[in-house]
Amino acid sequence: MYPESMFELIKHVLTSWQVIAVTVGIVLYLNLVFYAARHYRTPKISSIAKKIRFKRKKSSENPNSGGTDTISGGSNTNDELGLDDD
Repeated sequence: MYPESMFELIKHVLTSWQVIAVTVGIVLYLNLVFYAARHYRTPKISSIAKKIRFKRKKSSENPNSGGTDTISGGSNTNDELGLDDD
């Protein structure tokens, strides 16, 4: 093929309505995908860690303990360690 006819062929292909329609369709599809990706966010790690910490704190509370640290012998853990209350 001659260079002149090659440029004419490329010009004809690029200006055909099928190529233009497919290009516009791909651009619109990519805009939709990037819009959805931009607005969909996973929860941040810090907020997940707060929820887990809150659940552990709730589940670790024992209603029979009365809020003090006691061991099975009935004495306080501070007594066992030899700590004095001020």
